[in-house]
Amino acid sequence: MTTTTTSERGGMGELVRYFLKLGFLGFGGPVALVGQMERELVDGKKWLSKEQMREVIAICQSLPGPLAIQVGIYIAYLRCGFWGAWAGGWAFILPNFVIVAALGALYVYLGDLQPVTSIFYGVSPAVIALILHSCYRLARLGMEDWLQWIIAGICLVVTVILQAEVALLFIGAGIVGIVYYGNVRRPPVAMQLAVIPAAAPAVAPAATGSTLGKLLLFFLKAGSLTFGSGLVIVPFLEQGLVQQYGWLNEREFLVAVAIGMMSPGPVVITATFVGYLVAGFWGSLVSTIGIFLPSFLLVLIVAPLLARHRKNPNVQGFVKGAYAAAIGTILGACILLGRIAVGDWLTALVAVVSLAVLFRWKVSNPLLIAVTAVIGLIAYPILQPAWVLTGLK
Repeated sequence: MTTTTTSERGGMGELVRYFLKLGFLGFGGPVALVGQMERELVDGKKWLSKEQMREVIAICQSLPGPLAIQVGIYIAYLRCGFWGAWAGGWAFILPNFVIVAALGALYVYLGDLQPVTSIFYGVSPAVIALILHSCYRLARLGMEDWLQWIIAGICLVVTVILQAEVALLFIGAGIVGIVYYGNVRRPPVAMQLAVIPAAAPAVAPAATGSTLGKLLLFFLKAGSLTFGSGLVIVPFLEQGLVQQYGWLNEREFLVAVAIGMMSPGPVVITATFVGYLVAGFWGSLVSTIGIFLPSFLLVLIVAPLLARHRKNPNVQGFVKGAYAAAIGTILGACILLGRIAVGDWLTALVAVVSLAVLFRWKVSNPLLIAVTAVIGLIAYPILQPAWVLTGLK
């Protein structure tokens, strides 16, 4: 059995309707979204078999990019071919784009109001807790031995102290993985398949051609580096948007991450919000295309080849090394962002309690964000912490 064929090809209209609905109602992160697709498309609609679904997930986990989107694109490809992949994939993304672009517009016009500042006073430490909890789940899923933890530790230190280019960390970790886990004496062509391409004002910001071009190139590169989870984009974006280009300050960046985590769809939809803050509607459109286009190309070009070679030890070695780098960079980003999100006793308490709640109960991201937003609305006018506005503690 291979994943390049299906027992029955379906209609494009039904495919598009399904993914539009999934994109609008799909909360819970990549694991929940993939599980929902498995229930509805394998057990319900019978679009593919359990064996095919398992292989689709395994292949997409071996590729850089947001897992849920790539699984959706691959299923659409199997169901309706090349054009079905494009139609189904963008249908999956469209509801997220509309919601987050609208939130970006609201933030641009209302960002200076105290209620908005109050909300993100409470929400920001919860975002740190959400990232840490997701990182823990990812570590349990893919961290297997001492070498991966050493790689993760090195990447954490480099991210925090040197703020080095994340692409180099991933590629270097992948090469270490090939050397240790793979078979470098007889490197096959398949080894090449896993290489990651290195690629708040009162009015909406102006969208110049230069800015749009920079946004597109930046998010094309970012979309090629979300290896292991969409959360891997967080340290990469923090370095580029805040440190390199200065498009956002650190507080605005935390707002963008919160929007990505509380909206339906993948965390990388943060790019849409960022694009609106930088260059208005056209910035949000260009950023969305940039962040998701690599997923389409990887699934349509690389995935069918990787389906035949994914058991190669060199490919598996690169994946293990890059996965470890993902864990380290996410933890490093938590430290950097935590300095901005946690500045007094209340935000520290919100972060700790949020993390405890996530480990004890299965609380959805939107619910946690909503509760901590209410805490911020109540507490901020009372405490009036000056560091929230200045970014200093």
